[in-house]
Amino acid sequence: MKKNNKPVICYPNSNLNLNNLKIYQKARLNLKKIEEIIISPRSAESFSVKAGNFFRIVSFKGPQVGDLNIFNKRNLEEKFYSGKTRALHGTHLTTGDQMWSSFPYLRPLTTITHDTLNWYGFDNDGGSVHDVIGTRCDPYTAKLLNGKNYHYCCHSNLVRALVKEKKLSIKEAEKYIHDVLNVFMCTGFTRDTHQYFMKASPVKPGDYIEFFAETDILCILSACPGGDCSKEHSSNKSQCYPLKVKIYKSINNHLKNWKPSEISNYDNSHGL
Repeated sequence: MKKNNKPVICYPNSNLNLNNLKIYQKARLNLKKIEEIIISPRSAESFSVKAGNFFRIVSFKGPQVGDLNIFNKRNLEEKFYSGKTRALHGTHLTTGDQMWSSFPYLRPLTTITHDTLNWYGFDNDGGSVHDVIGTRCDPYTAKLLNGKNYHYCCHSNLVRALVKEKKLSIKEAEKYIHDVLNVFMCTGFTRDTHQYFMKASPVKPGDYIEFFAETDILCILSACPGGDCSKEHSSNKSQCYPLKVKIYKSINNHLKNWKPSEISNYDNSHGL
């Protein structure tokens, strides 16, 4: 029976150039904080990170998950591609994984350089943290499922922040908002119906995930209305906490020969 055929990895990632990770690990040993941003509960904020700098998303008051969008600082059309990132690295990201940009660019926007929740792995339910399988809580699905308007879900939070950052109309901004990295969120697929599930995040104050900017990037982070996502999202019922973003510059010389990532060199002819 074909059901007994062995699975084949679609995109073996052994050919990805991850040699810089060792350099990043050395560079991160001497960091100087240059900026700090607070993201209020049920809201989102934008922040920029220069190529070659690091940033951390930090839990500091209570268990809270966040939804992260990333763009090329100078070109909103080049944005985080969760689907291809998932295909290359798996359903949940951690240290050493990269966040890839959309076609036709397809290059690393960031590399994850440290993750204090790396110890969690996968639990007995098949759950893990920092997923690229969920989309983001949004007002359209909320309206579909419960018939109510809710404006402080992550999708709407991200839209408002981009409107503010780029002085766009809502319609213009919304087309750029994309599927996210669900930071600190513990998720998976149920074993019986294979539906997307969430459960209480293991994150606690002091935990963080750290990224290295592979090019100049614009980020938007939403502090999800689901709080630790142990019960529900897209509502005002869950206990929510702020998140903190810290941006750092390395003050040693390990990055002196480093260069920003380059876009795909595919010729874009598509056989024509």
